[in-house]
Amino acid sequence: MRIVDDRLDGYATLLKEIFPKTGRAFVVGITGNPGAGKSTLTDALIEHLRAAGKTVGVIAVDPTSPYSGGAILGDRIRMQRHAADEGVFIRSVATRGHLGGLSRSARDMVRVLDAAGFDVVLVETVGVGQDELEITRTAHTTLVVMAPGMGDDVQAIKAGLLECADVFAVNKADREGADSTVRDLELMIALGKDTLVSAHKNRGHATNLGDTEAARIEKAEQTRLEKSASTKEKWVPPILKSVATKKTGIAEILAALDAHHAWLTTSEAGAKRREARLGEEMRDALREALIDAAVADLGHAVDDAAHAVAERRIDPYSAIENLVTRFRARP
Repeated sequence: MRIVDDRLDGYATLLKEIFPKTGRAFVVGITGNPGAGKSTLTDALIEHLRAAGKTVGVIAVDPTSPYSGGAILGDRIRMQRHAADEGVFIRSVATRGHLGGLSRSARDMVRVLDAAGFDVVLVETVGVGQDELEITRTAHTTLVVMAPGMGDDVQAIKAGLLECADVFAVNKADREGADSTVRDLELMIALGKDTLVSAHKNRGHATNLGDTEAARIEKAEQTRLEKSASTKEKWVPPILKSVATKKTGIAEILAALDAHHAWLTTSEAGAKRREARLGEEMRDALREALIDAAVADLGHAVDDAAHAVAERRIDPYSAIENLVTRFRARP
């Protein structure tokens, strides 16, 4: 794992060799804003999966300094009770300044765990809160964890959460406001982002909703209930409540994750989504490879261009164009 995480010599060869052994594990992304209880919920999911006889690999991404690379491995500490279990492997990794809630090497480490024969691989993101779309390019199924009383009604109207969630878990559901958080999510799914923004603003700035607004929300809720069951060609994210510290709601979450996995593997829409995810992964990898190749090839020319921009001898846009032209013209 260290060879892949640190991208030491030979890591690419290793990944090529293990690729034929991949494609068997069920990869679940666990994301959401900080403080929602992702690590505690992940720990509870591990316990239930092990009770069902499944082996579990975990990639837990921790916050890190983009300068020193240091990180606090808090997720591994929370899951310490599984350390002696041979059916569980937990790897805490640092983001090292990489945006999107994952580390740069997380996807490759998932493949290592897949090739090692783990039945389920859980990938817990650092929890950047609003832009979680990168996890969808790594995981088959994305679980978005939310909690009441943490501004989740505001987070619920973020387009990124709606686009990346396959299953919603309202954790810490024994707290006041859990039902309100569930309703926010239900409205988001039923009405769409733009309509929900309007509903949210009206609720926030008025004591009582008008008759028209109340009727509209009631109709939207009825529509959601009628369409709550996912069809073969359309997946509607279920919204489940849990209290991870008390191990309640965990079985229901796992059942929803399994249902989404079944949808992915049996429907035409699921097949198209799998192919699109692999396409995005290829583009990301190509982008990283091209950046690495360009920086290595251009060498000191990048620093020279930055110096010229600092002295205002050239604008940064022209400097970039010149660097790209130079890279393309290399023999």
